[in-house]
Amino acid sequence: MTLTEDKVAEMFQNRAEAFALVLPAAIFAAVVFLAPVLILLSEGFGSGDSWTIQAYIDFFSQSLNQTVFLRTLKLAALVTAASAVIGYAAAFAIVNLPPKGKGRITGLVVLPLMISPVARTYAWLVILGRTGFVNKALVAVGLSDEPIRFLFTETAVFIGLLQLFLPLMIISLISALENMPRDAVPAARVLGANWLQVFTKVILPLTKEGLVIGGTLVFTGSMTAYITPAILGGSKVLMLETLLYQRVTVANDFVSASVIALILIVMAFAANLLLKRLATARNKR
Repeated sequence: MTLTEDKVAEMFQNRAEAFALVLPAAIFAAVVFLAPVLILLSEGFGSGDSWTIQAYIDFFSQSLNQTVFLRTLKLAALVTAASAVIGYAAAFAIVNLPPKGKGRITGLVVLPLMISPVARTYAWLVILGRTGFVNKALVAVGLSDEPIRFLFTETAVFIGLLQLFLPLMIISLISALENMPRDAVPAARVLGANWLQVFTKVILPLTKEGLVIGGTLVFTGSMTAYITPAILGGSKVLMLETLLYQRVTVANDFVSASVIALILIVMAFAANLLLKRLATARNKR
């Protein structure tokens, strides 16, 4: 055997060993996760020999389901957009800090991820309640004569989801900005570019992968989060995930649950593909 043949044989041997190590975990994931999900999703296409999409037609023919679908899509998109704007500003500031300060601030960004989402969401009940800090401040400065109802509104759900998933966007953008050439921004400034041009022509193209990853995490998390919409929105601000829970636990309607589950999965993949397309299109221009 020649040297090249030896390398090829070693490569295939390494792949076989890696496959053997991954196989038990893959089988476990398929049995415990993938199989139940496929069984659930199949409920929406009928049973037996008859396969139909009538369940999806019936779902979108109801005005309540249309409202919940559009609300979920709108809030997820708004949270993702707000996270990108705030995340770029925060990540750019953190990256330009000295090493010691960068580590401390990054630790503060990561810290909320170590706290239970239940505790973080219930904190907003104290802050946004009728006797909470926000209403007391508004009344004290004279901006309102009486407490304003923040809870069980789309605004409360938006704030809760933004606080919940913003750290994921910031972390993704910090990683992308740290991999960007250090002299890219100063060079653009020396050539006469203003800060808007620096961001759109330099920073955004060089950090698009971090934006795609962060955007996918935030958008998918905002769509599929249950605790925050359930606590801050309640039954007055239904989203797809809370509607799914109601259909299963209250109505025992697994067909509708299957339809909602597939919608959430498709929307998550569509968001990732859309972000990649936008990043690719901007890069080509």
